[in-house]
Amino acid sequence: QVQLVESGGGLVQPGGSLRLSCAASRNIFSINDMGWYRQPPGKQRELVATITSAGTTHYVDSVKGRFTISRDNAKNTMYLQMNSLKPEDTAVYYCNANVLTTPWSIGRNYWGQGTQVTVSS
Repeated sequence: QVQLVESGGGLVQPGGSLRLSCAASRNIFSINDMGWYRQPPGKQRELVATITSAGTTHYVDSVKGRFTISRDNAKNTMYLQMNSLKPEDTAVYYCNANVLTTPWSIGRNYWGQGTQVTVSS
């Protein structure tokens, strides 16, 4: 079973920075698109940013210019560098990956367990 493990969340003051990591492991042949999602308190889960295996990125407007998504394909790891954090960035952040477990399989989406990010003074 593919496992995604996020790390790097925590409490930070407004204007501060955090770097999230998402490490994928177990039964991985290759990983297609990866992405970060977040679920603010009392709200639905929403997209933050995505990155293809070739490194093409996409961001929602609310994080453009502040967040940077990246990945290390050799390590099956994805990152989210978050700068100039705002209280409205407070949420549980989840990573998502479309993973092939064999050369002939169809990609399947997997989710991490989430990491809490709290932006507060």
